[in-house]
Amino acid sequence: METTDVLIVGAGPTGLALGIDLARRGVAAQLVERADALFPGSRGKGIQPRTQEVFDDLGVIDAVLASSGPYPDRMVWRDGERVGEESMFERFEPDAGTPYPAPRMIPQWRTQEILYARLTELGGKVAFGREVTGLAQDADGVDVAFADGTTVRARYVVGADGGRSGIRRALGVGMTGETVDPAPFVVADLRLRGLDRVYWHAFPAADGSVLGLCPLAGTEEFQLAARLPEGSEPDVSADSVRELAARYTHLAAEDVTEVRWASEFRPRAALADRFRVGRVFLAGDAAHVHSPAGGQGLNTSVQDAYNLGWKLAAVLEGAPESLLETYEEERRANAAAMLELSTGVHRGEVQRGRATVQLGVGYRDSSLSTETRTDPGPVRAGDRAPDAEVPGDTEVPGGRLFDLFRGPHWTLLGATAAPRAGVRTLPSAPESYGPGVFLIRPDGYVGWAGETATEDLAAYLDGVGVR
Repeated sequence: METTDVLIVGAGPTGLALGIDLARRGVAAQLVERADALFPGSRGKGIQPRTQEVFDDLGVIDAVLASSGPYPDRMVWRDGERVGEESMFERFEPDAGTPYPAPRMIPQWRTQEILYARLTELGGKVAFGREVTGLAQDADGVDVAFADGTTVRARYVVGADGGRSGIRRALGVGMTGETVDPAPFVVADLRLRGLDRVYWHAFPAADGSVLGLCPLAGTEEFQLAARLPEGSEPDVSADSVRELAARYTHLAAEDVTEVRWASEFRPRAALADRFRVGRVFLAGDAAHVHSPAGGQGLNTSVQDAYNLGWKLAAVLEGAPESLLETYEEERRANAAAMLELSTGVHRGEVQRGRATVQLGVGYRDSSLSTETRTDPGPVRAGDRAPDAEVPGDTEVPGGRLFDLFRGPHWTLLGATAAPRAGVRTLPSAPESYGPGVFLIRPDGYVGWAGETATEDLAAYLDGVGVR
C-alpha cells in the first residue's frame, strides 16, 4: 500500500495552494484530482488584496499580476444604447501597510495554471484521473480507496474536492445553508466581436433577469454571466449560449465566435457542520459554498489552505496535535462571516469595496491569539500583520516587512535575539504597529504580542511546536 503524510483530494485553487505550502515545508504530500485535467473555466475570477498577499508569500504574485488586470467599470445597456457607467467597487485609500490595494481579475483556469506551475517547480505533482471511492480512518492514519482499486495510507487527508465533495459525504458531514437566489444562472467563457473590452457590460431586462459580458484580463475572452427568469431551465450548449447572448444584447448569435466553456448553477450559501473529523479536514468549497457575487469563495478557500498548511507541517514535525483543532476554530467562523458577506453583495445589501477585500479577516478570538499587553496599540494578537518599511542594522537588513515574512518561518518583531531556531528576528516593530513585541505566524497573523519577550513567549512557542 502506498503511503504519504498528507493526501490532498482536489486540484482546484485550494488543493494547489495547500500543496505549494506543504511542498515548500518539505512535507511528503500527494495531490489527486478526479478530473483528467485542471478546471477549464473562469468561474472564480476575482483575487482580493488579502489573497494577493498570500500569493506573494507562496511565490506566485508576479505571475498573477502579469496575467491579471483591474476590474473594469460597469456599462449598462438598454435597447442597444449605453445608458450609464458605474464603478464596480467602493473606492477607498489604502494605507502604507497594504501593498496590493485593489482586487485583480484573472480567470480561474489561469490562476490554477500558475499555482500548478509553482507546485511543479517545488517538486510536487498532481495525479489526475484518480477518483476517491471511500475512506476509513483509525488512530494513526487514513486509508483512502480509489476507483482503480488502489489504496493510499495517509497520516492526514484534506478534502478540497468542491461543493459536491465526496470526502465530505464519506465523513457524513452535513451542510447548513440557504438558497441565495431562486433564479437559475448561466456562466460561460466565450469569444465575440462587436463589443469593447473597456467595460463590464450589463444588459438588464424588464423582468429582473440580466446578462453580463465581462472582458477577462490577460485573454481574448469574455465571461458571460446571466441571471435567467425564475422557472427557466438553463441550456448550456454552445448554440444556446449564443442565442442567450443575442436575446439580451444588440449582438447577433453569430457574433459569439467561440464558446469555450459553459455551466449553470443556482446561487447557494452553505457551511459544513464541521471542518474536521479526526484526521480528515475539509477546505474550500467542500467546507463552504458561496454566491459568486463579491468574489469571496475562491479567496476564502485559498486562505483555508494557508491556515491549514503550516499547522499540518508543524504537527508532523512534533507540535502538539491540539494545534490542528485551531483550523476549524479559526476558519469556520471566518467562512460563516464571508458567506453572510457574499450573500449580502448578491442581494445588493453590501457594496463591493472595503468590506470585500478581506484585509480585515482576523483571529482575535482564537485560542492561538495571545495578547499580554495592558494597553495594546492598533495591531493586536490575531490581527493580520500589515506591511511596512523597517530600518535595519549591522546584523539584520531592513526593508519591506512582507519580504522578511516571506517563507515558512515565524518572525519576531521588537527583539534583539531569536528565541528559537526557525524564528526570524527584527530588533524593532514599525511605529504603525504600536508599542510592544510581535510574534508573526507563518500565515502572516500576529500570534503573540507582549510588552517584552518574556517567558510567556517561550511557552507560546512550545505550544505551537517551535523548538
